[in-house]
Amino acid sequence: MNSISEFVKSRRKLSKLTQEELAMKSGVALTVIRKIEQGKDNLSLSKVNQVLQMFGHVLGPVNEKLP
Repeated sequence: MNSISEFVKSRRKLSKLTQEELAMKSGVALTVIRKIEQGKDNLSLSKVNQVLQMFGHVLGPVNEKLP
């Protein structure tokens, strides 16, 4: 499973956006994009969702139990 940092970085590159462009288009600070892509764990859920919405995704609860 991809981490959020890997997902955002790969989608950003596929979209041919710089970190600065993604920050501007998603309405967050450049430092937020950098922290996400570095895998920092002290991020605001709302800010992460703002970025993920650029790619048609949001964070939500996931069942961790195996079937």
